[in-house]
Amino acid sequence: MGRVTVPGEGGALEGGPGQVPAEELRAAVATMMAAHWREGGHTVPNGTVYPWQWLWDSCFHALIWAELGDGDRAVAELANFLAVQDELGFVPHMTYHGDPSARADFWGRPGTSSITQPPVYGHAVAELVRRGIAVPDEVVERAVDGLRFLFDHRARTPNGLVTVVHPWETGCDDSPRWDGWCPGGYERARFRAVKGELLTTVVRAEGGAPLANPAFAVASAGFNALVAWNALELVGLTGDDGLRASADELTQVLDGYWDADLMTWIDDGPHDSGRVRTADALLATLVRPRPEAFAALADPAGLGGPFGAAGTDRREPPYDPDAYWRGPVWPQLTYLLQRAAAAAGDPVAEALADGLRAGAAASGLAEYWHPDTAVAGGAVPQSWTGLALLV
Repeated sequence: MGRVTVPGEGGALEGGPGQVPAEELRAAVATMMAAHWREGGHTVPNGTVYPWQWLWDSCFHALIWAELGDGDRAVAELANFLAVQDELGFVPHMTYHGDPSARADFWGRPGTSSITQPPVYGHAVAELVRRGIAVPDEVVERAVDGLRFLFDHRARTPNGLVTVVHPWETGCDDSPRWDGWCPGGYERARFRAVKGELLTTVVRAEGGAPLANPAFAVASAGFNALVAWNALELVGLTGDDGLRASADELTQVLDGYWDADLMTWIDDGPHDSGRVRTADALLATLVRPRPEAFAALADPAGLGGPFGAAGTDRREPPYDPDAYWRGPVWPQLTYLLQRAAAAAGDPVAEALADGLRAGAAASGLAEYWHPDTAVAGGAVPQSWTGLALLV
């Protein structure tokens, strides 16, 4: 691996998988995070490409700040986006700090977006507490309310999975799993128009909380796994038996969506594209560890790679390692999958950790990167790639 510089903010990093210089990586992440911190109490993913606050990004930022020893900023990240939660518990996935009119016409409301994102705040709160950081009761309560919104107010499939109202809610914007919703086949500009249209068909509560979308009748396996796992993370703090029961019930339903032939969990929805093998579907290992699923993550002909988990299985026709959500490594997914494998004691955990560190360094802390070469894609640097410090 050659020498790579974190543009304008970090230092030079070099080393192959398993050989990344830890102190140089930590220094580069700390420099990036300081540059991306905003005095309002949050970290932007990238100052130019992503200058606002995103929900699951901030959850990961909280973990990174905790790892860097700054508990105050870690807590501020969580408190900041949870502060815009509504009375039903709905948490918007974007907050436009300093410019509430930004994109207000697009979302139909000022200040925030009108959809949510994976509720990684359950894990973030629990992890901060495990590290000895004092998390205010209000933040814990709001995190519980956010999970309760999804369990109690979000539409379910007939089998009981929680639906998403938009592809953006999964965090996996242009995943091949959504190709069935793109007439004529996936093309990025065409699908962008489809995503805009899908916002117009969301069914909302009186206060604007998104409840269902009949035009996007899908329950993502990965999203459901994150709902259940984050709820269980909070249960470990609160002892909330009701929340535990909801998480256990959802996990049992998710069991029925495992496909042994494909070695993946499939989505509940009307299109076969929900069967495409993608890394996010294997997030179900967080609640149901399966050796077969971990084997898929280790397979170099499938999702395995020297720089982390490929976003799409190489054997799938849509696989494109250079295209947005079509095959590159996404550091936040590799982090979560590594956590699942480590908790299960599966040896792929070490390979995922080595790959994440190496990919983060070689790509200059990029938003995502090629699974075999670590060539950077998207915004560079991107704050969530600091998760490489946590594995």
